[in-house]
Amino acid sequence: MGLPQADHAYQPDDLASMLENATRASSFLKAISHEGRLMILCHLVSGEKSVTELEELLSARQAAVSQQLSRLRLEGLVLPRRDGKAIYYRLADDRPRRMLETIHELFCK
Repeated sequence: MGLPQADHAYQPDDLASMLENATRASSFLKAISHEGRLMILCHLVSGEKSVTELEELLSARQAAVSQQLSRLRLEGLVLPRRDGKAIYYRLADDRPRRMLETIHELFCK
């Protein structure tokens, strides 16, 4: 599947759809543009983690981890689950995993 190319043949509805998609993509990219959020997503690829586990894995304070999780939750990238006093997070869908695979391919080989 190729990328769409904006040209003069596009109808106003097509351009509006492209703008909507660009806005969604931009929000997604902003959400993952912080190394802390990116690291959280990397850790969640292997499965659900508690906030405490993420604090330990990231060597970060609870406030910092919670702030980054809040942004990821706002963008619909992670989902919380409460179990007593503990809150667990998991990936909301496959988008972060696919994005991390692409980043790995581009920057880690």
